[in-house]
Amino acid sequence: MGMYFIGIDSGTQSTKSVVLDLESGKLVAEAAKSYDLIDGLPPGHLEQHPRDWANAVDETIASCLEQLGEKRKEVRGIGVSGQQHGLVILDAHDNVIRPAKLWCDTSTTEQCEQFSAEFGGISGLIEKAGNAIMAGYTIPKLLWIKQNEQENFESIASVLLPHDYINFHLTGVKRMEYGDASGTGILNIRTREWDTDLIDFVDPRLGDALPELGSSRDIHGTLRADLAEKWGLKNDVIISAGGGDNMMGAIGTGNISPGVITASFGTSGTLYGCADQPVIDPRGEIAAFCDSTDRWMPLACTMNVTVITELVRGWFGWDHAELEKQIRSVPAGADGLHFLPYLNGERTPNLPDGNAVIQGMKGSNATTAHIARAAMEGATLGLAYGLQRFAALGLKPSEIRLTGGGSKSAVWREISADVFGVPVVGLVTAEGASLGGAIQAAFAAGQGDYAELCGRLVEVDESTRCEPDNTNSNLYIDKLSEHTALTGDLKDAGRL
Repeated sequence: MGMYFIGIDSGTQSTKSVVLDLESGKLVAEAAKSYDLIDGLPPGHLEQHPRDWANAVDETIASCLEQLGEKRKEVRGIGVSGQQHGLVILDAHDNVIRPAKLWCDTSTTEQCEQFSAEFGGISGLIEKAGNAIMAGYTIPKLLWIKQNEQENFESIASVLLPHDYINFHLTGVKRMEYGDASGTGILNIRTREWDTDLIDFVDPRLGDALPELGSSRDIHGTLRADLAEKWGLKNDVIISAGGGDNMMGAIGTGNISPGVITASFGTSGTLYGCADQPVIDPRGEIAAFCDSTDRWMPLACTMNVTVITELVRGWFGWDHAELEKQIRSVPAGADGLHFLPYLNGERTPNLPDGNAVIQGMKGSNATTAHIARAAMEGATLGLAYGLQRFAALGLKPSEIRLTGGGSKSAVWREISADVFGVPVVGLVTAEGASLGGAIQAAFAAGQGDYAELCGRLVEVDESTRCEPDNTNSNLYIDKLSEHTALTGDLKDAGRL
């Protein structure tokens, strides 16, 4: 008799569900459902309807179970990965009050400044809870709602993150685990406790709306009886604690012990490691998060990765193969062309109202291929800036594991190895978050520890390994310096 675990990755663009056969280690079913952002909002406001996530979860699980057929009775658990930082607010009847403000929503710059003024600036906030409060985080969204939508704020009975909302949908239980909670801005990551001063700054009654906080290693609950019956599952299917997409991606890429670094190339980009103690950046550029195995996760986030390459691909009407061909036709460095990729503002460096800039264009590099190469390099250099901060904090990888849609590009893997200056390698499953959810569910069901499970189930794809070219790496060290200086100059001049 087999044993199956479902992993769900609920993201900004789509929800993906996979079924892991624990015995074989293979993904035996998968399904995806896309959805959109809400149209017509002011600049900086990015929102979605939580019901779209729940509907996508239901549809993709049903599709996966249809692929399993009678073997669906052998499903033992479900683990959920959700986009970090999003804000879901429920009223006293557990109805969603308003659409969720997302991680990429930058409308809360003013509220972040209010926190900073109250608590001694970035350094004061870091001393207090381990992190500065950034526009993407959850807590300034709550202050924004209080200051802009008073009636909605007064209706709040429960505050959840996106993956918590999906867990609630699946179980009827409200709970928050340490990993995703650390991205709210109000968790003291040293002690894994809520900071009541930061909560009270928004509103003293907010503390009552926060769900129970607990270990990421615990079971969240059991699948609702009506869903189990509808899907033809047993009535004892467990839902693990789940976590944020980066935390689940860490599990799904085997990033569960110090020394491994993962780079995720999605719409946004993340670079993260694992530590046995908090890793706190005094400059606040590296987020000091907890992970979803009860360790810690230093993380650099950039808001513009595949969004940049997809934009350029759309400009020129290319498919992905043509994009790769064009980029390969241009030498490393794009002959001096720079593409600062701050299309959606930026988090690292902290430029919530930033703009994208193409600089250094001249007759010899004013081609579509050069622009494409500069765009891919610019997105990668943004993550390299984060890697530079990692090194300053004592985290120096010997290898970087790549995940996300961008990791499927061979030319991007080559550029990444050269830009990062260390070998990079992809994984057999490019989408690590859903696999991480399935592995966490297996752990929660008592099917092994993380070292054993990840060691057996996370497969590096050696055919994708790229070693850095020393000449190109040295060129990119200089280009990163120019990229950083150009960003600083434009910011200081008020042009970014």
